[in-house]
Amino acid sequence: MSGGRLAGMSLPYVGSGPYCYANSLAMILGEHAPPPAVIEVLTGSPYGMQLIGGRLPLFDPYGWNPEVGLDAAIGLLGWTCERRDGGSAAEAVERLRRACQDGPVLAGPLELGLLSYQPGAGEAVGADHYVVVLEVGADGVLLHDPQGYPYARLPVGAFAEAWRGELIGYLERPYAMRSGFVRRARVAPDEALRRSLPGGLAWLAGRTDMAVAPGTLGQAEAAERAAEMVEEGLDPQVRTVWQAFAVRVGARRLADLAACLRAVGRPEGAAVAVEQARIVGGLQGPVVTGDDAALAAGLRRLAPTYERLRAALQE
Repeated sequence: MSGGRLAGMSLPYVGSGPYCYANSLAMILGEHAPPPAVIEVLTGSPYGMQLIGGRLPLFDPYGWNPEVGLDAAIGLLGWTCERRDGGSAAEAVERLRRACQDGPVLAGPLELGLLSYQPGAGEAVGADHYVVVLEVGADGVLLHDPQGYPYARLPVGAFAEAWRGELIGYLERPYAMRSGFVRRARVAPDEALRRSLPGGLAWLAGRTDMAVAPGTLGQAEAAERAAEMVEEGLDPQVRTVWQAFAVRVGARRLADLAACLRAVGRPEGAAVAVEQARIVGGLQGPVVTGDDAALAAGLRRLAPTYERLRAALQE
């Protein structure tokens, strides 16, 4: 701050956003949780871009998904938990019921489109979501939905159908849940962030140990191909995903990454992340208004920044 003014280039973002798994984990960890922004960065989500199957561009790294990210964040923060999935719907509901007797359960991914208390729900669309389940009773499942619905309730059958997540591409088996959280070590948020940097560099470099759909591209290649897709005529379904979710969560992840990098003394990396956040955030207007020339140009400006961020963090 200089002369009583804040530098707007690096002003942290505070507000709503689709941070479902980060917010859910923060609820589970309670008073020991760092801010959701820190959790999100610890998942590794800001370190790249991927074009899944050559069709769906998302602002997270090649091969990344929230299940991988949650496991990373939980470990970096010094916690362990038990992850269980599979079985029949009845078996999964009973498993969830028993787990809730010992405390809240992080459930997901679920199908967002089937959570009937949310306006516009009613159809599975392959949108993943995470919630915190508080109890399972004869009259339904009581949960905190970080999308803005505390103490929401669903009939058991409806919850199980959403929990099955049939259209969620990265989900190997249905009915995934995490419970039995135990703090094994006290790790300060800044220390967790420092320990996460090698993982971030690995995502930026392009991990080769992750299973990906054929045709998936990462980082600069993903951004360049996405720009070509815009010029060729963007798939309406992809445009809808970008309008409602992908651009805003991508920009927020990068803004949070910049703040976290500044906090651990990495100003060069933070400067690149701020630039990335501004570019991605600037795509929201064009993707909504249909200014595809601006949308493609923004993606091409974004493409070289991933290698610049990797170089900055290697120093």
